[in-house]
Amino acid sequence: MSDFWCEAALVGAEVVSGVRLETRGGTITSVAAGVQPQSSDRILGGVVFPAAANAHSHAFHRILRGRTHEGRGDFWVWREHMYRAAAELTPAKYEKLATAVFAEMVVAGFSSVAEFHYVHHKPGGMPYSEPHAMELALARAAATAGIRLTLLDTLYLAGGIGAPLGPEQLRFGDANAQAWLERFASLRDMVAQQFPPEMAGVGAALHSVRAVPEEALAAIAGHLPTDIPLHIHVSEQPAENQACLEAYGVTPTGLLSRHGLLSGRLAAVHATHVTPEDIHLLGAAGATAVLCPSTEADLADGIGPARELSDAGANLALGTDQHASIDPWLEMRTLEYGERLGSGQRGRFRPQELLRAATVGATAVMATPIATALEAGAVCDLMAVDPESVRTAGSKPLQLVFSAIAGDVTAVVIAGELVVSHGEHARLGRPGRLLADALKEFS
Repeated sequence: MSDFWCEAALVGAEVVSGVRLETRGGTITSVAAGVQPQSSDRILGGVVFPAAANAHSHAFHRILRGRTHEGRGDFWVWREHMYRAAAELTPAKYEKLATAVFAEMVVAGFSSVAEFHYVHHKPGGMPYSEPHAMELALARAAATAGIRLTLLDTLYLAGGIGAPLGPEQLRFGDANAQAWLERFASLRDMVAQQFPPEMAGVGAALHSVRAVPEEALAAIAGHLPTDIPLHIHVSEQPAENQACLEAYGVTPTGLLSRHGLLSGRLAAVHATHVTPEDIHLLGAAGATAVLCPSTEADLADGIGPARELSDAGANLALGTDQHASIDPWLEMRTLEYGERLGSGQRGRFRPQELLRAATVGATAVMATPIATALEAGAVCDLMAVDPESVRTAGSKPLQLVFSAIAGDVTAVVIAGELVVSHGEHARLGRPGRLLADALKEFS
């Protein structure tokens, strides 16, 4: 563990100079501003912020970056590419790939990730001899990369509303909700035994109302422990809303409300096509809307109503989903730019609000600690940004949100340990090499 001296840092609502952070056990114990470093301090140049939280990730989707852009299409065309990638995964290949992807996240400034995981079994649906082989591979990958992991074990029972799983989806599925609940409890126990709770925890996910029938929603509402984060893809596509209305007479958010699943522990991922009534329900429940702006742009999903969700009382968090890019600064900026394009107005979110969405906004829906602020009692997860790069030079410190990219992150600290310096992971080196090596194993 180290104490740190920051050339400048975000303390409260302002960036101040000469900030010294004392740490113990991965937690900040004291903060002093306007001071000089001590001889034993680690020096962090530039401007230091709380590290980012990635509230939605599918690690294996990283296979698809730069490979799905031939001709036109939509989300449903892209999904066929995704199924082909999922079919090639094995525990060993996934651990290698996820280690590289998580290293890329850490170098970009993320200290925590919620991994929305649904590739549970062998192709064809048979369990591995170790039933949690894929899940443990992801947990080991996160430990190797040094990122805090919320492993979201996902319930996936149907190929669409009223449709069975397709052949390409069989490895995602469980026999029924009860079988998933039993497997989930076993996984939760195993992760708790093998990994430190501050670095890895298990949360729950429902893939979507397309993949989880109404009777299964009722079972989950009645039997899933209430202290566990619960994530679900919600209204990513208009076709999802239409199918839900035709089958159940309500939108996906309305169906979750019908079964008492709207609460402060719920993460509604995407929420791109929620209705005004949906927005009211999510806000009244204090749910978290996890927006993934670069993915939603890449997949032509649409521009979600971020400002309306926030104004209604929903928390906002950010994710990188299918990893068209892994860059917290880009996600913050794209969120605001989407709002500007949709409304014709600038300044829809203040820089402080965008920074909050990238950090503390995910607190209620993660199973590990989040970097909330540079203050005593907070975990010591930090990212330092170069204010004098060709992109950032001249920017006001709080407006680095609108000029910085992941390549401007010069240092990352997780749990009081310096894990990244100038684009290089302390244990793993440069993620580009890891990624290139891992991706050679996929067609």
